[in-house]
Amino acid sequence: MATSGSTGRRILVVEDEESISTPFAEALRRAGFEPLVTGTAAGALELAADAEPDLIVLDLALPDGDGRDVCREIRRDSDVPIVMLTARGTEMDRVVGLEIGADDYVVKPFSAREVISRIRAVLRRTGARETTPEAPIKVGDIELDPAARIARRDGVELDLSRKEFDLLAELMRHAGHVVRREDLMAKVWDVNWFGSTKTLDVHVGWLRRKLGEDGSESAYIETVRGVGFRFAAPERTPK
Repeated sequence: MATSGSTGRRILVVEDEESISTPFAEALRRAGFEPLVTGTAAGALELAADAEPDLIVLDLALPDGDGRDVCREIRRDSDVPIVMLTARGTEMDRVVGLEIGADDYVVKPFSAREVISRIRAVLRRTGARETTPEAPIKVGDIELDPAARIARRDGVELDLSRKEFDLLAELMRHAGHVVRREDLMAKVWDVNWFGSTKTLDVHVGWLRRKLGEDGSESAYIETVRGVGFRFAAPERTPK
């Protein structure tokens, strides 16, 4: 249920353990947010659609479903930022969470102060993206419209996930120049990211395939070993 009397951003907390959700909701309230709390997957989907939260904090282990399935379902119609909570902290869990559309990943037990800091960082990043419209970008036969979130190759729309689109946009904004791995992780994933950047390599591989690259030759995205990636300058892209 929503907390009345708050003028802050609305945060949907999906967590079935009251020992976690109740104090965390109170911490959000003290930080100036308006918390809404549900303990089920069904409640998460209903509130995500009806309450229009500014961000969702989503537990993976729910009594009536898997939080990853909830994330996938929300991503069908919404770009609302999602921060995932889980008791598992393996790198693969984190990679999977981010690949299906989460914006950040927090392992239990967690500090409410840390999660609130991450929430603010995600809101700043996604808010800036939403409120600063960009003109379409064209490099060779690749066209990208950031406002409409559509990318085309030779006039044919590309079927890109949210992260793939954001990654392509960031690379195309700097076409002809190297973008460091750390900067791509901060822009597309999490400004507070620490540890492996394996998920970046996975997404670059997927993006290359969708751009029609066979893996033996990179016409669009060049790997600069030990530094990052460079999207081809216009004169270097296929005609």
